[in-house]
Amino acid sequence: MIGADIHVFGDGMPLYLLENLHPAPESSSQWLREQPSRMLNSRFAIVSFTGRTDELAQLHRWRETGPRLSVRWLHGQGGQGKSRLAAQFAAESVAAGWKAITATHGPGSVIPSPGSQDMGLDDAAGLLMVVDYADRWPPTHLTWLLSNALLHQSTVPTRVLLLARTADPWPALRARLTNQQVGVSSQSLEPLPTDGTGQRADMFDAARDSFASRYGLTTTADIAPPGPLDTPDFGLTLAVHMAALVAVDAYVHGRRPPTDMAGLTIYLLDREHAHWANCYGDRTHELNPTERSYATPPSVMNQAVFTAALTGPVQDAIGRKVLTTLGLQFPSEQVITDHTICYPPVRPAGDSVLEPLYPDRLAEDFLALTLPGHSADYPSQAWAAPTTTTLLTRDSDHTPAAWTPRTIAFLAAAAERWDHLGPGYLYPLLRDDPQLALDAGSAALTSLANLDDIDPGILEAIEARFPAGRHADLDAGIAVVTYRLAHHRLATTQDPFKHAHIRENLAKRLHYAGLHEEAATTTAKDALTACRYLVETNPRNYEPGLASMLNSLSLYLSEAGRSEEAIPFAQEAVAIRRRLAEARPGAHQHENLAVALMNLGSWLSEVGKADEALACTGDAIAIRRRLADTDPAVHRYTLAAVLANFGIDLLENGQREEAVAATREAVALFRRIVKDSPAAHQHDLAAALTSLGIQLSEVGKHEEALVHAQEAVDLFRSLVKSNPVAYELRLAIALTNLGNRLSQVGQRSAAAAAREEAGAIRHRLGEAPGH
Repeated sequence: MIGADIHVFGDGMPLYLLENLHPAPESSSQWLREQPSRMLNSRFAIVSFTGRTDELAQLHRWRETGPRLSVRWLHGQGGQGKSRLAAQFAAESVAAGWKAITATHGPGSVIPSPGSQDMGLDDAAGLLMVVDYADRWPPTHLTWLLSNALLHQSTVPTRVLLLARTADPWPALRARLTNQQVGVSSQSLEPLPTDGTGQRADMFDAARDSFASRYGLTTTADIAPPGPLDTPDFGLTLAVHMAALVAVDAYVHGRRPPTDMAGLTIYLLDREHAHWANCYGDRTHELNPTERSYATPPSVMNQAVFTAALTGPVQDAIGRKVLTTLGLQFPSEQVITDHTICYPPVRPAGDSVLEPLYPDRLAEDFLALTLPGHSADYPSQAWAAPTTTTLLTRDSDHTPAAWTPRTIAFLAAAAERWDHLGPGYLYPLLRDDPQLALDAGSAALTSLANLDDIDPGILEAIEARFPAGRHADLDAGIAVVTYRLAHHRLATTQDPFKHAHIRENLAKRLHYAGLHEEAATTTAKDALTACRYLVETNPRNYEPGLASMLNSLSLYLSEAGRSEEAIPFAQEAVAIRRRLAEARPGAHQHENLAVALMNLGSWLSEVGKADEALACTGDAIAIRRRLADTDPAVHRYTLAAVLANFGIDLLENGQREEAVAATREAVALFRRIVKDSPAAHQHDLAAALTSLGIQLSEVGKHEEALVHAQEAVDLFRSLVKSNPVAYELRLAIALTNLGNRLSQVGQRSAAAAAREEAGAIRHRLGEAPGH
């Protein structure tokens, strides 16, 4: 990589791959006709872009307006035309002088040759990054991608287009980006309209003419749609293109085309089988005329293609190992070589094998039709189920296969359309190993929860393996599973206590997923109503739960931008906690009261009631100070953290001397904590020292302020050595503060050097100078 960051796992595997946008490769018409499905692959751009003019215009407006860095989540079901729309938008952006690149999730991907990807922007008018399958990326990996220095070059307009089937992961990512002052938006790609606009017919005609030219046809007047296009099945761009392709191919071969989607799919899969048979019997497909030729029987190739649909592309050595494990009774090296003839890799120069059947929706249907249990006119295979099970088998150390997320996601997507797939195969797999669902990731959890016929018992077995707290990479999927189970459980019990618990748990999971509004308005308030009823029947048992629920509801409302509404609930929580602390003395009750006071203080501060907020925080600190005196090992750090924040609040309220006193105490506590655990809390001490330097300068103690500012810089320098991503920006902030302190004591050249270093760090990170 040239001109951009590379983020890698500890074993050297890239977290993601950045590549310059490739133009559509040149493909001979004969090669395309051998397997007509190749013409549906958006990579080859066989069909000229038609329709979606409004959606394309929206993307252009997004590119030309808004802040320097903006991220958009473009979502729609598989086959809706997201990749085609993004490709057209990227091509038009390149024509307008922008640089366009793609980002591919790294694990399991094949790595391009070192140094082959120059990310230099030169005189580009802007930078567009397109990220496919964004909903299948772990959110933490997307966060790393969006931190890449390539996206943070302050003078270059930058747009990141994330493509996904679902919008479920977006709220949490959006909140994270908004906090970083990044422009965020989403765009839904709806089914093609059926309102008489003629868009489907125009799209069919354009696709038919494009395909016909590859068959050497000069006129297409006699090739009509195989069936009515104004049905739900043909709301997908892919479905219209499939109808056009089958209509043309059937016309050329003198056949009657099928009229429904299942028939169109089977027609195209039959053409795949025919190609495998032709290759096996056609000696022109020779690899080396003096040594050997294509030798894999169609029955073996069928299993290899099935395997590739489940694994996706893998490195050559892994592909050979996989096929050997399956026991194909045929040399895996030969099968790999012959499979590559039928399905060449995206990067011809790369070490990639088992390229899957495209487009994805066709591959999903191929999996479903190959597994027994359907009534369609297509031959299922007895080896399909054992192959699937083998591919999902864990290593000896219980590590899941690298392709587990793809396998589960494809099976779940296919199960939405094929009734036999869930009960016959997917659900038994998950009963035997519920952890597979979590190994597959958030997108797979979402797909599973949305399957109409999934047994709630399977979802409960999956739920039993959920982490107790937050999990950034799973929270969105966990929320969808919890929502599905909550509705099931609420319908099967009338117990008020269970209702309150179900709704409270759902609110918590929605909150973790960034769905704060839903957590507050549709779930937590219902839980609160149920809990109030329980308190009336037994206050001693249920009042603590009511206080917790009030506290949570105030948090959800605040996160949803409704702090004014949060305050009454927080005040009620404080009143209950204060009463409980008086009635049941003990550290636990007083800790709960301190938490409730801190939350109330935060919400009061957010609505501008600074004096009331500081009073609440002061009460909380008094409680925490008593707790720290009693049990310093447990409570000292919390007291230090609260005091540091209190000092900042006091300074903002003009109480300078009080701010210095609070932060001095915090620094002293952090020094004692760091002495016992330096690695874990050095950054806390450094941050508190930075604040103390600022506060001391406000009261005229410039020399002392300089000492603390310099110590903060020294600490952040040592932290940057071990973790630059986490601490470089904080070092820049500390350097700016040091420069200000140096200026106040007349050390102008040293001040200029500190500010220059801070500016260089910010420029490299793409931060605005004053951020």
